[in-house]
Amino acid sequence: MYTLLIVTGTETPPIGGDYRMAGYRIPDGCRDELLNRDGSPLPHAVALMAALRRLGPEALNAAGKRRDTIFMQQGITFEVAGSDGEQRDRAWPLDLVPRVLTAAEWTTIKRGLAQRIRALNAFVDDVYHAHEIVRAGIVPWSLIVSRSSFARPVHGVRASGGVYCHVCGCDLVRDGEGRWRVLEDNVRTPSGISYVLENRVAMTRLMPELFAGHRVRAVENYPSLLLDALRAVAPAAESHPTVVLWTPGPLNAAYFEHAFLARQMGVELVEPGDLVVRDAVCYMRTTAGLQRVHTIYRRLDDDFIDPLEFRPDSMLGVPGLVRAYRAGTVAIANAIGTGVADDKAIYYYVPEMIRFYLSEEPILENVPTYLLTDAASRQHVLSRLEQLVIKPTSESGGKGVFIGPQASASEREEQARLIEHDPSRYIAQELVHLSTAPTDCGDGRLAPRHVDLRPFAVFGEEIRIVPGGLTRVALRDGSMIVNSSQGGGSKDTWVLDDDGQTDLAPGTLPAHRPPRLPDVRYGGWQNQAQQQQQAR
Repeated sequence: MYTLLIVTGTETPPIGGDYRMAGYRIPDGCRDELLNRDGSPLPHAVALMAALRRLGPEALNAAGKRRDTIFMQQGITFEVAGSDGEQRDRAWPLDLVPRVLTAAEWTTIKRGLAQRIRALNAFVDDVYHAHEIVRAGIVPWSLIVSRSSFARPVHGVRASGGVYCHVCGCDLVRDGEGRWRVLEDNVRTPSGISYVLENRVAMTRLMPELFAGHRVRAVENYPSLLLDALRAVAPAAESHPTVVLWTPGPLNAAYFEHAFLARQMGVELVEPGDLVVRDAVCYMRTTAGLQRVHTIYRRLDDDFIDPLEFRPDSMLGVPGLVRAYRAGTVAIANAIGTGVADDKAIYYYVPEMIRFYLSEEPILENVPTYLLTDAASRQHVLSRLEQLVIKPTSESGGKGVFIGPQASASEREEQARLIEHDPSRYIAQELVHLSTAPTDCGDGRLAPRHVDLRPFAVFGEEIRIVPGGLTRVALRDGSMIVNSSQGGGSKDTWVLDDDGQTDLAPGTLPAHRPPRLPDVRYGGWQNQAQQQQQAR
């Protein structure tokens, strides 16, 4: 652990004064989010670092203990596996030193994300309809249909309103040159937004002095943004469509988030037994009888949603739900089959998707990536395993990630064998030296730890992106695995409000989207051909 002190000639340094953190060692090739290499604060972090210095390690440590007690009492927890394999709840690991982004940085991020989401949404529509990107020779059809997330039961079905990626959480990293890069896309059932909201509430209560002198953009309007987006894609035009949040149940690791969002939106939290389909219409069981459901925000994977169309052994699904979805009587967010767009092999092609569908150059770059099904790329990767990161295409949450520089000779040999056995299961990426941020290491003293960023966007009538997002932090010294399930933590992410801009990304409506009219529903077999013509 690095021991950090602030060295200054006065007890309380003035804002902008000459003070720096002694012993703070930013890893080679990395950039820090708050500090220069000499330990002095970056311009946007001067006031924050001065406040932390005044607070001192003892007060920071005491606030951390109060945080853990409050989180456990309120059920703000995350399920992790213990050394004995048992699943246990632990207090959500919030680091009390925030990450700070300038307004200019955020403008670049939100425009880049909106651009990427528009392209991914267009790709999903194309995959299940016209196949134009395949006919253009950009993405191989053999790759698309070989993805486990390709949903054959909905081929030819257009999502309500032409929106597939209703909720997106793309993972971003800042490299050693200070450039933002997209590490991966999450457009199936991205999680973490509830912790963004709870982190902000906790910080304002536990560390209110840190906010002094800052104008930090608000995040608490996310539930209303999400509810508006879910209502906007409701396939029936009733004035008050019924929206539900569908959870697998209390045993799910993200159940806290499911219950939190349902409560914040004021909608019903339903489990599989609460939904039923009659005559291709979805209903919710209530004490007053069956009630029509118009939009389902589902938090379970495609494989489990309907045993008649996907896994027949699923006990979580609703028989006939896909039939109702095909008929256009219910909207499902995110749309069935959306996962084909966030497969790690498909990620390789996203920059070309942006050029193909939008006729624009990508604002946010991919991490340099190699597809191992290509023989030349595979041999190049195998010759450089000690320098690269290998990821299984079908896993999430950091599972199965191989980091070459940290691997032993035997681990590299085993990874090479796995690649040779089934190269389609893996991609390789250049190692990105993730930026670091000052992080409390348990005793109130700070050390640099690697971070990434997951901003959250909702797509309804337009794309809205919550300022900041979930900063995940690797709590172990030297680790680059930030996933909470793998021992990572989180930070409150501040976007400084110094330009007065809104967070609406312009030009986000799908080109083929018809206008909303009273008593007219989107989708349905009867007008699929007409909608496909409108899309061309």
